[in-house]
Amino acid sequence: MKYISLLLFSVIISAAACFAQKNKPLSVIFDSDMGPDYDDVGAIAMLHAFADIGEAKILATIASCKHPNVAATFSVLNTYFKRPHIPVGVPKGYAVDIRDRQHWTDSIIAAYPHSLKSNEDAEGAVQLYRKILATQPDGSVTIITVGFLTNLFELLKTGSDEYSQLSGMQLVKRKVKQLVSMAGIFPSGMEFNVKEHKAAAKYVFDVWPTPVILSGFEIGKNIKTGLPLIQNKKIQHSPVKDVFRISIPLSSGDAEGRMSWDETAVLVAVKGYAPYYTLQRGRIVINEADGRNTWIDDANGNHFHLIEKMPPAEVQKIINTLMMHQPGGEKL
Repeated sequence: MKYISLLLFSVIISAAACFAQKNKPLSVIFDSDMGPDYDDVGAIAMLHAFADIGEAKILATIASCKHPNVAATFSVLNTYFKRPHIPVGVPKGYAVDIRDRQHWTDSIIAAYPHSLKSNEDAEGAVQLYRKILATQPDGSVTIITVGFLTNLFELLKTGSDEYSQLSGMQLVKRKVKQLVSMAGIFPSGMEFNVKEHKAAAKYVFDVWPTPVILSGFEIGKNIKTGLPLIQNKKIQHSPVKDVFRISIPLSSGDAEGRMSWDETAVLVAVKGYAPYYTLQRGRIVINEADGRNTWIDDANGNHFHLIEKMPPAEVQKIINTLMMHQPGGEKL
């Protein structure tokens, strides 16, 4: 029965994703710790590529960290991809404050146009979530988190406000179709996005009211991207290329390209998990003391973690192609 239940769920979700993509773009809120790492840049580039071909509509880009460059970095990338008016949110309360060690954020902020100059220019992350969700059709929004769970933690605890009479929990339950999150290691381990704000991760995964698809550390670590982008001489004056060009040489571990955790979450959110992965149904459990996660198989669980199906090298080619997509272009 467990296998049949999972198979049926897989068929329904895949069919629904295909149907939705043929009729209207997927409405997405992108929530990222833009800055501590740079796979976030590959992920947002992919999302803009999907938007250019009509498969995604980016409702908002929201930071889950609050280092001083984060709002301007989002603004640079949204402006480069000809969507400067996408709203940017930044946490106004507690948030992890870690920035890039390679100083790529400084470089692209200095070199490319952007309207947001500081975090003070951006909206509050949780306020922006509530404002956007309140205006969307029921069950229509996919949230992609590729960083800390800080904003979702705070969102779930909100009460009614000028945007909606619903509580945060009620608003998510009504408006969100699914959460796709780069978080955890499966079947168990300690992963950065979870451990840096353990309490938030535990709370969100314990109570989140919609299906959750998890792309674990083990999925992205075998996918190395960025070298074709750097080597592509036709692409000039690109902040995406600059980020990978600056950062890859600074780590011997990135010689074959940067591990691509965040990009896998975007790929699965927009295109669906098949044919790239299969799903394991159950529940992620977070130890709040140290941030370690474990996994419990459960035929009635609301969580699904990815399991490799397509060889990572083939997924790598797909992601590299999407990351090289140029602003406003229609072909990938």
